[in-house]
Order: sequence, then C-alpha cells, then structure tokens
Amino acid sequence: MSTFARVTGEGPLRVVLVGAGNMGRAWMRVLGESPDVALVGLVDLDTDLARRAAAEHGLDVAVGAALAEVAAASSAQAVIDVTVPPAHHAVNTEALFLGLPVLCEKPIAPTVAETLSLIAAEEVSGQLLMTSQSRRYYPQLARLKAAAATLGDIGFVTTEFFKAPHFGGFRDEMEHPLLVDMAIHAFDVARYLLEADPVSVDCRTFNPAWSWYRGDAASSATFVFAGGTRFTYTGSWCSPGLETSWNGSWRVSGARGSATWDGEGEPRVEYADAFDSEASVVPDSRSEIAGALDEFVEALRTGATPSGDVHSNVYSLAMVEAAVRSAAEERTVLLADVLEDAYAKALSNESRDDVRASLNAWGSAAERLAPASATA
Repeated sequence: MSTFARVTGEGPLRVVLVGAGNMGRAWMRVLGESPDVALVGLVDLDTDLARRAAAEHGLDVAVGAALAEVAAASSAQAVIDVTVPPAHHAVNTEALFLGLPVLCEKPIAPTVAETLSLIAAEEVSGQLLMTSQSRRYYPQLARLKAAAATLGDIGFVTTEFFKAPHFGGFRDEMEHPLLVDMAIHAFDVARYLLEADPVSVDCRTFNPAWSWYRGDAASSATFVFAGGTRFTYTGSWCSPGLETSWNGSWRVSGARGSATWDGEGEPRVEYADAFDSEASVVPDSRSEIAGALDEFVEALRTGATPSGDVHSNVYSLAMVEAAVRSAAEERTVLLADVLEDAYAKALSNESRDDVRASLNAWGSAAERLAPASATA
C-alpha cells in the first residue's frame, strides 16, 4: 500500500495537463465535465498547438513548454500526464519532485525498470503516482467482478480479442504490436477480476500470412496466478469479421458456476443446479478516463490508495514483458524473474541519488512489492 500526501482545501482540484495532442483534447473534454477539477494549465513542447487546443475548448489557462513554469504560474495541485510513453518517466519524475501528484496515461512507463524507478520516486517525494488504466472503469466490468465473487473457487478466466484495425504508423512496424500496445488492458483486467497477481506465463505469437503488420499480430498466452487460477488470453489484430469489442469477450469459470461478458453489455451468470446466489449490487460509475479521474481525485481527498497506484500497476506491465520474453524464448517465464531483472536495470540506470538510495534499500523487487501483490 502506498502512502502519499492528501490534497486539502476548498474548491476543485487545480490540474495542469501535459500533452495537447489528440489524447490531450480528449482529457480536456473530460476535465471540463467534472465539477471536482479545474484545468488551470496546459504544457506542450509545441506551444502553438497548446494555445490552439486551449482556444478550441474555450480555456483561459496558463500555457507553456515547461511544466515547472506553468505549474508555478497556475498554482497547480496535480498533473495529468498525456505525453507519449517515452516521455512518461521524465515528466512523472519532474512532477513528483515539484510536489505534485500525477495521473498518467498508460503505460505509466515504457519498461518495468523505469516503472520501478517511478515507484521509488513516488516513495521519496511522498506524492501519489497513479496510472489511468482506463479499461478497468466500466460499470459492467464491476458487475462481472461482483458476479465472479459468488462463483466460489475460480479455475479459469479467459478472454478473446479479435479486431482488424488498420492504424498505419508505428504500430504497423512494432515487433509485437498486439502484446505491447493492447494486451496490457486485458492483463490488467484479469488482475482486477481475480484480485491477485500472476506467477508465470507461457506465450506464443505469430503473424498470419495475410497480416499487414510487420511483427507478430496474433498471440496466445496462459498465465498462472497465485492460488492456481489460469488466465488465458487469445487475440489477433488482423482478424476481420465477427470482431469482438475493444474490451474483448470474457468468461469466468468457478466451482459454483460461470459468468460471461461480451465487453459491452451486461454480464451473464449461471450457477450450478445445487447452488443459487446473487451478485452484490454495483452502482453505475463513469467509464474509461472519466472513471480514472474520479478515482484519482477521491484518492487525493481521502488518502485511499487507488487501484492504479504505481506499486500495483507495475504487475500489469510486467505481464507484458514476461509474455514477450516467453514468446521470444519459447518457454515458461516467471514474473519474479522479470521483476528482478528490471530491478537490477533500475538500479544501474537511475540518475537521481535519492531515488537510487530508495531503490537500493528495497533489497529486491519481490520484497518491496509483496504488499502490493496482496492488495492489487
């Protein structure tokens, strides 16, 4: 569990948005709809782009290329990082040591090693660092989780993801476009449903002959979770026809029955003849990035650790790296090995003395992250 400074005082939370591109504009709309936050600053290396985006949304905010300057000019209380993933580590670290909590778009960093560095930065700075793992925030998914809790011991969780998007650009050239760019959503949802972390993974990838991607656009991965539950992910980004939703198609199989979810509508649950139960009622909440924003604000006001805190979220990113390693080496990979290798890299690469000292005090990644494993 993370310990971080709460934000006190009256009025909405004053936030600076870093990144004025397409995703930044989406965040501007969401921020404008929330009475709990006020957008007071906009940061982008392209200040002309930032000013145009502000004008399009009717915003009178501080604009600049430097986070420190805009944060000071606007009396900011928090940062939302919507930069490109390679910039996340630098922006998040700067914000934390400016005394500002951060809500960051996924992935919170491109690698597990950089994420471990950010965990230490959060601990040293005393500020919250949370990722917007936006696909957790669906009322229907919350109801699937409530239904799963009535099924007894869970043996299997499966998801199928079949889409055929023609993105163009960098995704078409990635070595593992599906695993690296998309699968983290499903991997994170599996952790959310099971309230547990994986122990190992066996993954294979391939690229169908008709694929328009350079790298492997299809994969099948089986994770073994603590307690023995198997989570199987089967997906393709080049499968036209009868496509699944962007959330995939889910099935949870337990001792007392099964539950399914098509990724969009309401989940279905069916119990064994000898057992009858009803899932607890889950109220509606805002979806996707709006839901992430709501949890971020609530955490800062109450001190409750959010589900996307960096200590917990590192396991979702580690699932991606472990799956890629398993596919490359054609063997079962232990998550603990991925975390320890990343820990060694984080220590070697860290440029801040205070963050390196914090990392060094852990002894090992497993020792420091064990509490997160129990509460993810």
